[in-house]
This record gives sequence, structure tokens and C-alpha cells, in this order.
Amino acid sequence: MSHAFPCYLIEKSEAGVSASLTERTIDDLPPGDTLIQVGYSSLNYKDALAVQGHPGVVSKFPHVPGIDAAGVVESCSSGIFQPGDEVIVTGYGLGDEDWGGYAGYIRVPAEWVVSLPVGLSLFESMIYGTAGFTAARGVDHLRHNGVMPDCGEIVVTGATGGVGSLAVTILAHLGYDVVAVTGKTESHDFLRELGAKRIISREEVNDTSNSLLLKGKWAGAVDTVGGNILATIIRSAKQHATVTCCGLVAGAEFAATVYPFILRGVRLVGIDSDQCPMLKRRELWSHMASDWRPPQLESLARTVTLDGLPAEVQRILKGGITGRVVVQPVRD
Repeated sequence: MSHAFPCYLIEKSEAGVSASLTERTIDDLPPGDTLIQVGYSSLNYKDALAVQGHPGVVSKFPHVPGIDAAGVVESCSSGIFQPGDEVIVTGYGLGDEDWGGYAGYIRVPAEWVVSLPVGLSLFESMIYGTAGFTAARGVDHLRHNGVMPDCGEIVVTGATGGVGSLAVTILAHLGYDVVAVTGKTESHDFLRELGAKRIISREEVNDTSNSLLLKGKWAGAVDTVGGNILATIIRSAKQHATVTCCGLVAGAEFAATVYPFILRGVRLVGIDSDQCPMLKRRELWSHMASDWRPPQLESLARTVTLDGLPAEVQRILKGGITGRVVVQPVRD
């Protein structure tokens, strides 16, 4: 099998890193027992870094980005999946160590693949993508640690981004009082439509005092930015709150003391969606297709083809994207 398909290829030469829309064949794909024809992918910040050839993301060239993919199985030598099965792949090495979803086909190990759950289309699964799965992981940890809607307000930082917007709408759908944090005043209506009860500025969760503890406000948090904002949220968490963290755009380091943990019993939970165990992965996708699925899901997304990627990459790097961008590698 060697027919050509479109892909967004990143190459490196003495002149630097370049990206181009080109064609490759099945024979060019990395090894794996499952060949999938890609219907949709999505755009994540990590993908934008891959397009730039960021050394912390791309380890070898040429490379095809796209850490998410949803499509139809064409073949599976292990027999775990059958031709025609609709499936999702997020995380593991997709678009990172191995070629990703910005192509007409991917080839991956069957152990990376999740059957598309009943209640979701391939397109809808990529509105979620890694961002939605990460948000669901955060929600799952809140609930696992006893943070329920009657416990108080949940604060979500970076609320207009992929993880943040999906966390806002999932939590609101489940009955939580969500406080959305954003620096984009033009996005307030968007966040209210997703279900946010209150919207506050970044400055309100960026305390620069030396106070060891702040007034307890939050029953829980989904933090997508890190840095001093994460530190502020930890210091202002209520008794027995759970704070989840999954991002670092505001900084990879934060100053903290043990006081919130030993005096208020605050839990800080890191969210690793990339290597989430398959059993939990299937459980969360099932929730995302059914009882956790927000009614506003489709309103979060717009679609681009591979030739529209360069502009979208620049937008996400500058923090200019609200909601989700679904990527369609092959035009209808």
C-alpha cells in the first residue's frame, strides 16, 4: 500500500525549520499495527510548538505534528480493531515522538487507540481532543476528592483556551458554580454562554503579597497557566479544596509553603493526560460522550484545513484563540 495522502510536514535544514503542505505515502509512516484514515485532528499549543520545530517537542525530522486524531481503521494486524471501526487517538507519542494527525493517515500501536464512544461523532471527539480530555481529567480528580457542586465555587484559569473553556462548560453542565479567569474582556459573553457564573480578571488571582495564606475562596480549581497564579489559588483555597494543574504559560515555577496543605488540607493534583492509563482513558471518554457532555459543545469549535494551519498556529502562539480549532486533513 503506497498511495499518497496530504500531510503538514516539518523539516529542518541548515537554513532552519520549515513547514509545508505536501504529500507522503503509507510507506513513509512510522511502524505500528493499526493504520487509521484520519478524519479530524485539532490544534493545541503543543502542536504550534511542534510546527516551529521546538526541541522540547520534536526530537527528529522530518515530522508531522498533531497530538490528536480521530478516524476510521483501515487495517489492524493485531486484530484488536476491525476495518471500519471509528476510533480516537490522543497522547502517547502521537505528534510527538511519532508522526501525528496533520495527515491523511496515521499508523500507531493498537494500545494507543480508543473506540469512539456511543454519543460522539469523529468531529465532536476532536472538539474535545487532548484539551477536552485534560479538562475531564481535572473534573474527575475534583469529584474523586469529594469536591461536589454544593462545596462552593470552582475557579478555572485560562478560561478561554482549549482546556479552560471545556473545563468551564463541563463543570457548569454538572451543576458547579464556575468562576472563569480571563484577561480577554471581549470574551465575557462567550464564557457566560458556556455557563460561567462569574468572570474575574487575572489580577484577582495573582496576589504578590508575602501572605502565607489568603482568605479561603475556592472549593476547587482547574489551573491551566501555572506560575504565581497557581500559587495564589493554592493560598486562597478553602478547607479540603482540590487544585488541579496542567499548564505553565504563566510560568513553570511557583512559590509555595506547606501551610495550605497542613492547615487547610488542600490537595494539589498534577494532570498528565498523555500517559493516562487506558482503563481510565476509556472511562473518561464515555463520560465525555454522555453525562458530562455539555450542550454547547459544537459552539466551541471551528474547522480549518491544512492550508489554514499557519495562520492558526500564529494565533494560538499569541494567545488569540478562543475555544477550539478542529483540523480537517483531507477536504470533503
